[in-house]
Amino acid sequence: MNVVDRFLQYVKFDTQSDELTNLTPSTPGQMIFAQHLEKELTNLGLSDISLDDNGYLMATLPGNCDKKVPTVGFIAHLDTSPDMSGRHVTPRIIEKYEGGDIVLNAEKNIVLSPTQFPELNDYVGQSLIVTDGNTLLGADDKAGIAEIITAVDYLRTHPEIKHGDIRIAFNPDEEIGQGAHKFDVKKFGADWAYTMDGGAVGELEFENFNAAVAKVTFKGRNVHPGYAKHKMVNSIRVANQFAIMLPRWETPEHTEGYEGFYHLVGIEGDVEKTVMTYIIRDHDRDRFERRKKELEHLARKVNNEFPECVSLELKDQYYNMREKIEPVMHIIDTAKAAMERAGVVPKVQPIRGGTDGAQLSFKGLPCPNIFAGGLNFHGRFEFVPIPSMEKATDTIVEICKMVAE
Repeated sequence: MNVVDRFLQYVKFDTQSDELTNLTPSTPGQMIFAQHLEKELTNLGLSDISLDDNGYLMATLPGNCDKKVPTVGFIAHLDTSPDMSGRHVTPRIIEKYEGGDIVLNAEKNIVLSPTQFPELNDYVGQSLIVTDGNTLLGADDKAGIAEIITAVDYLRTHPEIKHGDIRIAFNPDEEIGQGAHKFDVKKFGADWAYTMDGGAVGELEFENFNAAVAKVTFKGRNVHPGYAKHKMVNSIRVANQFAIMLPRWETPEHTEGYEGFYHLVGIEGDVEKTVMTYIIRDHDRDRFERRKKELEHLARKVNNEFPECVSLELKDQYYNMREKIEPVMHIIDTAKAAMERAGVVPKVQPIRGGTDGAQLSFKGLPCPNIFAGGLNFHGRFEFVPIPSMEKATDTIVEICKMVAE
């Protein structure tokens, strides 16, 4: 089975994660998918296959070298984003895309257009896999899973290619920030690993945001509006006052590259109580810490005007893996060289987001991120060029060869 056939099969599984269940995996579809993959790996003859109660699937392709070489790992996640439905995904292949608009759903007038998504112009002449406009596609990260299994299968059926032990793992709940929480690094047993969870072809990432979540609660006082003067405290208005005190331009829609931000992701409230949820992101650790202190400062400032109105809960989520990767930069050099051998131009860039690899790196498993090929993740306009998936598969093979060399 080739990488495309696997991918088209995998996206049929509904594996959307859900941060509200407090379970691992957070949704039953992820375990169903993991059990399917467990059977596939068994049929391929891999060894040390294990699937635990939390949905973490691991396996080994034993090495065939006559010398001891490092054990390298490859990791991808089972779940798709909660941002949009991943149920009843109906993928379609656009053969040799000729440019221009792609009608995803004529009835609903849903069009994938280079006017809104100019990156489409980079793939003219290539075959693309798109959605039907009703769901996301699931290339994040079922493309990564398909690439890893296809690469391992290729090495298995080509014993003339020498390689060391190769460990693979598929974990749940990456999209809700829980993917690495119960990952058993010691059991995995790799010297280092790569997550196949990046975007466009050539992406190679070993820097990511430092991340925190902030819950800001505003306590109000409700009084009949006709008699409210000097008595009412409208928590919605106080929350709005807090929000506009943050730097206007330090938001996702105004930042790029290494620029950090405050992102208001949720607000719910009435006069008596309003809760705002922010995520805080910055690549630089010092700026990250200053952003958290700024929220604390603003909370105190508002409380000076409205005593005991504001309470703030801050929780760190993950940190920039760069500090864990820099001492072992040879794993980045290996990935870059492997891409070049596979005919790919490496594009080393920071991740404007998070990755399981960040948490794994801090748990003792250095784990940069490699492209899986998809674009426009988490929505109906997601697509993946078939040559990008093939190049990702080739890159995995080349890494394994180079580690043995």
